[in-house]
Amino acid sequence: MFIFALLTAICWGGADLFYKAGAEEKNKYSALKTVIAVGLVMGIHAFIYMLANKVEFTFLDIVKYLPVSALYIISMAIGYRGLRYLDLSVASPVQNASGALVLVLCLIFFQTALGTLDLIGVILITVGIFAIGLIEKKEEAYVPLVDSDKKYRVSVLAILFPILYCIIDALGTFADAIYLDELQLISEDAALIAYELTFFVCAIVCFVFLLVKKADFNIKSDKFKLGAAVFETAGQFFYVFAMGWNATIAAPLVASYCVFSILFSVIFLKEKLSLRKWLAVGLVVASVILLGISEGLAS
Repeated sequence: MFIFALLTAICWGGADLFYKAGAEEKNKYSALKTVIAVGLVMGIHAFIYMLANKVEFTFLDIVKYLPVSALYIISMAIGYRGLRYLDLSVASPVQNASGALVLVLCLIFFQTALGTLDLIGVILITVGIFAIGLIEKKEEAYVPLVDSDKKYRVSVLAILFPILYCIIDALGTFADAIYLDELQLISEDAALIAYELTFFVCAIVCFVFLLVKKADFNIKSDKFKLGAAVFETAGQFFYVFAMGWNATIAAPLVASYCVFSILFSVIFLKEKLSLRKWLAVGLVVASVILLGISEGLAS
């Protein structure tokens, strides 16, 4: 049903909102604490999913799928880190541009045909990301959400966080295509469980590390992190039903969840963007939606 596609976009946009709200500017372990929250929820979901669907799963599946899981988890950890320095309304569209890189990789290695919409989308996303980087370099005076009266300077390096997320996440998606489609090394159910259990193990390792470091836990921000984890996992759940209904409608809607991220950031986090940033962000968002439409038409 259409409602599942809409719920997917809202959940993932909501997850971005909570990720940003839970990002602690002065806590260097903030990203690790987010990994703990997400890993915990994903671990619980993995066990429930495995038992409810009676999925055949072995420890070897975790080892087999580890390279892909590692790429996804590293990209997410980098994304959590980057939200300490950038507006969600800037970071989310750039991160969500990973689909363009996947198209390029598939075109190069799998000789996948690139349609007109795909080509336009890739070009516009590249231009948009480059523009955001230039604008971020010029607008060094930045107002953080945690204290709207305090200003600090952020170099162009800040934009590297969502760009790194975009690249590594794209590599993970490309690796998924090899594992699941080209070589069929593992089933989709086993891959999902392997990924979530690997994330769960990472959460345990991070938790032990923070205990050793005697890191402070901020109850308020940690609640936001847990909320983000719930929305992230809920979005994955709805996504399955959305894509099984009508991909032509669902794909562009789901792909444009960064629109909800931007709307939520402006409404709830009171983020403010210059006109130049709005234009650059809008270009990336429009490109992502264009790629989603292209994917839907090709289904």
